[in-house]
Amino acid sequence: MRIGELARRTGVSERSLRYYETQGLLVAERTSGGHRAYPEAAVDRVVRIQELYAAGLHSGKIAELLPCMRDGDGGPSAVATPKLVADLAAERARIDRMITDLLRSRDTLDEVIDAARG
Repeated sequence: MRIGELARRTGVSERSLRYYETQGLLVAERTSGGHRAYPEAAVDRVVRIQELYAAGLHSGKIAELLPCMRDGDGGPSAVATPKLVADLAAERARIDRMITDLLRSRDTLDEVIDAARG
């Protein structure tokens, strides 16, 4: 499929898809006319990339992680290294800290709202 169709099917801009390619996150073949051609599996790959970005991972970490995941179901493959597992555990701990901070902020905001309501 061409880049426009992949963008439409995933809700990701063509510019982002080109960026993913430059970062090694997504691979496209080239047609004889020089256009990008993506396999059907690229849809799952782009969805997975978006999920990892939403989890707070940066493109370098995503590039390390993607070879260790199956695109269809996001499950692990057998190529994860102990370092990668440790890095991912650290990312998870960072996310847990962010959640704790956000919950604390929400509680404070609730108190302010309650006080403002009288």
